[in-house]
Amino acid sequence: MAGHMPPEEFRRHGHEIVDWIADYLARVDTLPVLPEGKPGDILAVLPDRAPEQPEDFSVLMADLDRVVVPGLVGWQHPGFFAYFPGNISPPAVLAEMVTASLGQQGMMWSTSPAATEVEMRVLDWLVDLLGLPQAWKMAGPGGGVIQVSASDATHTALAVARYRAQEEAALDDLVAYTSSQAHSSIEKGARVAGFRHLRSIEVDYQFAMRSDALERAINDDRKAGLTPAFVCSSVGTTGTTAVDPVRRIGELARKDGLWHHVDAAFAGSAMICPEFRHHQDGLELVDSYVFNPHKWLLTNFDCSVFYVADRQPLLKALSILPPYLRGSASDGAVVVDYRDWHVPLGRRFRSLKLWWVLRSYGAEGLRQLIRTHVSLAQSLAARISDHPRLELVAPVPFSLVCFRHSDGNEATISLAEAINRSGHSYVTPSSINEMSFIRVSIGQTKTDQRHIDRLWELVVANA
Repeated sequence: MAGHMPPEEFRRHGHEIVDWIADYLARVDTLPVLPEGKPGDILAVLPDRAPEQPEDFSVLMADLDRVVVPGLVGWQHPGFFAYFPGNISPPAVLAEMVTASLGQQGMMWSTSPAATEVEMRVLDWLVDLLGLPQAWKMAGPGGGVIQVSASDATHTALAVARYRAQEEAALDDLVAYTSSQAHSSIEKGARVAGFRHLRSIEVDYQFAMRSDALERAINDDRKAGLTPAFVCSSVGTTGTTAVDPVRRIGELARKDGLWHHVDAAFAGSAMICPEFRHHQDGLELVDSYVFNPHKWLLTNFDCSVFYVADRQPLLKALSILPPYLRGSASDGAVVVDYRDWHVPLGRRFRSLKLWWVLRSYGAEGLRQLIRTHVSLAQSLAARISDHPRLELVAPVPFSLVCFRHSDGNEATISLAEAINRSGHSYVTPSSINEMSFIRVSIGQTKTDQRHIDRLWELVVANA
């Protein structure tokens, strides 16, 4: 039987790994932002069966460059403008290595006091840093928890809303509401949570939910004998980063007894800068809220922060206590058992990387990052507005720029394809109401003016 890797060999290979990571991040701008292979290329170089005998670690290392890198999409490439960013930073990467080595299972305080209490404290820090309601701190009625993704957090909110509403209404009568521009996870979460009725509420000319349309839909459903139970506001929709009227939606939710969830997955990180907080006015009327540090706050995936204004409905819906999970220190109300704050029982020590990022950059360093990306987006939007053959299709409240070719859909799609063939820039083509447009999402760790200029030269040459 092969033995475990000796400590000195582990140390040597660990140094090799760190060197490889540092070299990769230093050269990522020279690599294609999109892989050049075709489906099945990686499968073709992988053996059909696992090895019977151990392989030397040098072979494993060589396969990073031989097998893995050719099949990577450049999510850390400064020319990656597609989707939303999934940025990282050296402190987060190092923290992830430590987390893996500690192997903590933080389902309860007793199974990892460090994982539990660091998470509690760091999420309290974020309440202050993002200008969130003080009641969301762990000493208050609410609190925060790190989940895998915003989708998981939204699914959790829907499950809690369903559980609460079922105390007075039948499951088949429950209705959930969201904007027609909301993320697809709302529809998927409603399906998973058992909602038969999901209303897609129309939007205004800026693609934000119309509160009057929401109010009308709620009233119509009540008249039909149904029970409105859940509504989701978006602070930064996926398509265009449109901002729904959180306060007005919150007022309607309070009046009609709906659970009000806010999806700020991407844009929530911008709230570390006070000048953006007007976009989330009305949070004191919200029941739950999610944003992703793993999108725009230098903390690598997965790290999605979910807050509730009152933890009791959450715990009532999700807390199940078999004998082997009883007798926790959380009974004393000083700490919590995070197993009751989301669907999975098991959980990693995710807060370590967020803790290290906040301490390594400081709030001011992170504000500078956000402001730089927003400034780059504003400058790109100004160039587009001044170009005779291009036009913006939505406001630019954060760092997403949406534009199209004035000659229509075919010219817009051709322009997107030309950009994505370049090897150095990658954008997402999208559409709303059969209108094609191009999304340029600025937020990668090392994206600067040079990369915007390079993208713009490409746009001009192909417009």
